[in-house]
Amino acid sequence: MPSDTPPPGTDPARHAQRLPRRIHRLRMLGMGLAALPIGMVLMENQAGAGHWGFLLFTTILWPQLALWLALRHREPFRGEIRNLLLDSILAGMWVPLMAFNLLPSVMLVTLATVDKISTGIDRLWYWSLPLMLAGGIAAGLATGFELQPVTSMAVMIACLPMLLIHSIAVSQASYRLVRKVKRQNRQLDELSRRDTLTGLDSRRHWQERASALLEQCAATGDPATLLMIDIDHFKAINDHHGHAAGDDVLRATADVIRHSIRGQDDAGRLGGDEFAVVLRHTDVEAAATVARRIREGVEALRVQSAPGLRPTVSLGLAQAMAPQEGLRAWMEAADRALYRAKSAGRNRLAVHDGLEAAIDTP
Repeated sequence: MPSDTPPPGTDPARHAQRLPRRIHRLRMLGMGLAALPIGMVLMENQAGAGHWGFLLFTTILWPQLALWLALRHREPFRGEIRNLLLDSILAGMWVPLMAFNLLPSVMLVTLATVDKISTGIDRLWYWSLPLMLAGGIAAGLATGFELQPVTSMAVMIACLPMLLIHSIAVSQASYRLVRKVKRQNRQLDELSRRDTLTGLDSRRHWQERASALLEQCAATGDPATLLMIDIDHFKAINDHHGHAAGDDVLRATADVIRHSIRGQDDAGRLGGDEFAVVLRHTDVEAAATVARRIREGVEALRVQSAPGLRPTVSLGLAQAMAPQEGLRAWMEAADRALYRAKSAGRNRLAVHDGLEAAIDTP
């Protein structure tokens, strides 16, 4: 059976509530327009009252009944799936009821299938086909499979409104759905690029940008410096002041970093209490000035949720390395400098230079 999973990017609860009403509008339009060619065929075939009564039910009563049934269903989304499958049964029944009149029969079956595809519900159109066939066989057995396939000019003209108006309406509905999915995909992509707590780049996105910059530096010869930043005694902050205070410190530290660098620089949260910043077109000496600004900015922070807390950070700096060594080697060099800064007492910065790290104390 078709899945009741909403299309990707759609909230399931909201989709379940909106689908019956959205389909109801299209069902009223489609059934109403279908009444024109079907009615014309019935007139030409001099059909009896039973055919006309069934046409009244299909085109006027059924759309209202379908909406009522879906909204009363415990799960409106599943209720509307049932209605859509019943639509296909009705479409299949009208093929023999029109004595297999060629153009309206083909049009009805095709548009009924397109309707299922346009919902975006997985495999719905596939499961509608055998039901459509079953409806056709049942109605054919009831009417004796009368065959009058020739389509008159009057019936052709009666088909035009449904071919044009209904097709355009379904296309517009599908277009709106596609635009909505694209918009939500863009939002998801933006979320994947951002660390939700601090608003800085996520680790993956930051690494992609840093790797690209490393290659660019190799091609142009421009300098760049990497800063690795770690909040001192962060575990103790969480233990003594609570995780909410720890989150406040992370956000405040990210704000200091953001306001201490330029728009062209790349700052990201690597995870936990560790941050990384790539300073473009910046040598180590200029980067040390930025690092001191960050250190002093964090040292001046006051956290409202934890009175008396005085957070500090340690920083490790490393200049861009040869591209063949890669981002990992660059980060390891900055990490070694960061380790030296912490070992020297924290709340300070260290610059990696070969195998040593020069330590700058406050």
